Amino acid sequence: MKNIQLIICLCSLVFVACRKDLQPSKEETQMLTPDPGSVMKGFYVVNEGNMNMNKASLDYLNLREGIYRKNIYGTANPEVIKGLGDVANDIGVYGSKLYVVVNVSNKVEVLDVKTGKKISQINMINCRYITFHNGKAYVSAYLGRVGDPSAPRGIVARIDTLSLQEEKRVEVGRQPEEMAIVGEKLYVANSGGYSPPNYERTVSVLDLNTFQVLKNIDVAINLHRIKADQYGDLYVTSRGNYYDIPSKLFVIDTQTDAIKKSFDIGISNLAIDGDLAYFYGTVFSYLTGNNTITYGVLNVKDEVLTDKKFITDGTDKKIIIPYGIAVNPFTKDVYVTDAKDYVSPGMLYGFNAAGKMKWSVKTGDIPAHFAFIY
Repeated sequence: MKNIQLIICLCSLVFVACRKDLQPSKEETQMLTPDPGSVMKGFYVVNEGNMNMNKASLDYLNLREGIYRKNIYGTANPEVIKGLGDVANDIGVYGSKLYVVVNVSNKVEVLDVKTGKKISQINMINCRYITFHNGKAYVSAYLGRVGDPSAPRGIVARIDTLSLQEEKRVEVGRQPEEMAIVGEKLYVANSGGYSPPNYERTVSVLDLNTFQVLKNIDVAINLHRIKADQYGDLYVTSRGNYYDIPSKLFVIDTQTDAIKKSFDIGISNLAIDGDLAYFYGTVFSYLTGNNTITYGVLNVKDEVLTDKKFITDGTDKKIIIPYGIAVNPFTKDVYVTDAKDYVSPGMLYGFNAAGKMKWSVKTGDIPAHFAFIY
């Protein structure tokens, strides 16, 4: 009898412990200097969280009130025991809704942009990035199991933002990444990242009216980021092969859908505001076993690398792994995140137009993507 009681007790303890582990992280608040006159109300930061740790999380900075709220998803959705999920890979705002692409959890969470309350969920295997146009959301997805070299070709799915139902999908290259829309064409960077050294090297061009692939532009191996400027050009990053083929940046003219220029610089992410593209590079090499970290600014009007610095006070020396970047279009403040060691809370830094740090806050694990609220 005593043995049975002991077993029941131990099982109860395990159950309680497991239930406790599944609870979402509690919300934390950090105070910054308020800016009541800010044109931008604030912005969301989505933290990826390390893969298989179910630690994706959502933060929000209210610029006008100077309040940084960490882990707001659990507060808004206490009934969702497992929280946001596993690896939040992108975020975007369209209308009254906030969309969070949760890669390893195979879903796009749709939230109320004001409250963070969950509205719906769109299931999609190995989804990656999201963009919007004329009432539709477009999501790139790898398909297949994470890391599987035999995974099928990827897709871009079109979702109606009213019904929140997938309408159609079109096949593109293997492991498609970021997308950009110029006019009535959608461009998606294909990576082929699951099958090195047999990487993909194309940007697929889709007609948004027919939702079909028009062509594939040969660019370079292992593509990732793709951003549009105000002049109809696309800035596309290649990660190279991490050995003897270096990371580079390419400029595509969307009038001709051809490469017009390239830069021999490694760029991990960039944010374009007006005539300037602010970037950082965290370029890893298997030959050295190290990251090479750089920061810089490109003039996209003249298509030249400038000597301008967006961090001028030495804070860049404190940033271990720059992992996200955004620019406030009104104040020209630059926001940079630090993923640190990838398994502990990161940091978010705000720099003014002169490159001086205005504030810093602790984030969730691997802070990566921004969504501005106007």
